Amino acid sequence: MDFYRPTFAAIDLNAIKMNILNLQTHINKPLEIIAVVKANAYGHGAVKVSKAAMEAGASMLAVATPDEAIRLRKEGIESPLLVMGASPPTFANVAAELNIMVTVFDEMWMNQIPPLSHLLKIHLKLDTGMGRLGIYSENHLQSIIQLIHRRDDIELDGVFTHFSTADEEDQSHYKEQMSKFKNFLRLFNDKPRVVHAANSAAALIRNESLFDGVRFGISLYGLSPSAYVSGILPFSLTPAMSLHTEVAFIKCVPEATAISYGATYRTQQSEWIATLPIGYADGLLRGLSGQEVLIGGKRVPIVGRICMDQCMIRLDEEVPIGEKVVLLGRQGNEIIHVEEWAEKLNTISYEVPCIINERVPRVYIP
Repeated sequence: MDFYRPTFAAIDLNAIKMNILNLQTHINKPLEIIAVVKANAYGHGAVKVSKAAMEAGASMLAVATPDEAIRLRKEGIESPLLVMGASPPTFANVAAELNIMVTVFDEMWMNQIPPLSHLLKIHLKLDTGMGRLGIYSENHLQSIIQLIHRRDDIELDGVFTHFSTADEEDQSHYKEQMSKFKNFLRLFNDKPRVVHAANSAAALIRNESLFDGVRFGISLYGLSPSAYVSGILPFSLTPAMSLHTEVAFIKCVPEATAISYGATYRTQQSEWIATLPIGYADGLLRGLSGQEVLIGGKRVPIVGRICMDQCMIRLDEEVPIGEKVVLLGRQGNEIIHVEEWAEKLNTISYEVPCIINERVPRVYIP
């Protein structure tokens, strides 16, 4: 793909593969690895990441919405595919035709499904303490199991839950969820093909949560689920995304020159100010004003307010137009991690790659 603005996100597909291979080595037993590629693979590009993940040994893909699943099928992805979020009953027949598995957590949904022309595979979602989607009582679960048994066009392929605190040091709520999940599993006369509970955090540090499969989400992309998990990782994660641009303009301005909207920054002395063609419409949010970037292997600050399409940085010396700049990733011996942005924005690492929007081209490194 041709693009004319020098701002792009580089996606290292080998990093995706290495994170899966390292997880397999860590688990050290046959297990379903479910690569979570929702939200356009956390901003990395669902089609390319899906292919890389399956090449590396993932056995299933998971998305959040029916539309995400349909897009993968239209792009030629034929791998086992699960929609983890809510799907309307009207999607059931399409899902069956396209061999897309859906998540079920409600009797009413089951009762609204007409006879299907193709077999529909489903996974039951159990709410053990997330308080989001899921079957929350044993009676409710038993009723749904009975409804499934009455259908020969619906197959129960899996059952799962989602831990809300697996990435925290305090294990009390996690243990409560695990206990409730095991109690739910006792209600199945025939265990579904795949039982999965572990998200990235649990897959990395909670071996008792592995069951038949793990859902590898944030750490598929080389990011740790939390600061706590970062300190006890069983292997190094390799970040897949880096963010790049280059100097579009540079000038030396005198002391007390106002820079950008609101004149919130004024030069303290004669300073070299360079303009970069990236702004908050690309995902470099205004809250990142003051954040450092890398140029010539050195850290330099963003000064003034970040604009919609541009931002300014302060340099110690003149550099040529076109000088390479790294906003996320490595340049020389310096590196700027996603977690650094997350801390600056008072958010979590999950959000950072997702806010780098589609206006920023993805360039894939095989």
